[in-house]
This record gives sequence, C-alpha cells and structure tokens, in this order.
Amino acid sequence: MESEIIKKVARIARLELTEAEIKGFSRDLEEVFEYFSMLDEAQGAEEYDFNPVKIQDVLREDTVGLDIEPEVLEEMMDTYEDWVRGPRLI
Repeated sequence: MESEIIKKVARIARLELTEAEIKGFSRDLEEVFEYFSMLDEAQGAEEYDFNPVKIQDVLREDTVGLDIEPEVLEEMMDTYEDWVRGPRLI
C-alpha cells in the first residue's frame, strides 16, 4: 500500500522514481508512521488542549474617558477652519 501512495505522490509532483527509490521512500514512510504511533501512545495527551499551559483572560474592562481636552488638542495641531491639516500627499 505504501508503494501506491509513493507512486501517487510522485505522479502529482511530476517525479519519475525508480523501483529502488520507491522501496526506499516506502521504508522511510513506514518509519514516519511508527514515530506517529509512538506519539499516540504518549501519556497525558488527552489531558492537554492545544496549549499545554492554560490561558486565562487578564484583560480589564474599558472605561470611557478623555485623556486630553479637545480644545487643547486642537491648539496643538495644525488646523484650518476646524479641519486638521496633515502633510501634503503627492
């Protein structure tokens, strides 16, 4: 079965593999599957979510308020007839 998978992937990737290369890749694929099966047997895998450290929400509620008075801000900025002037765009 692995050789069929190797041939299908090689065809999709437009690779021409010899029988020796197919056998070599088949052995490599079997090793990869063995490593994945070892991961399935790992203890505690069902205890953890995606993140092993629990993430807590530490954000505060927003409070509405003015940091600076609009009149003071308007005096500090370059304005013309209540419009804020910025750099000229080309």
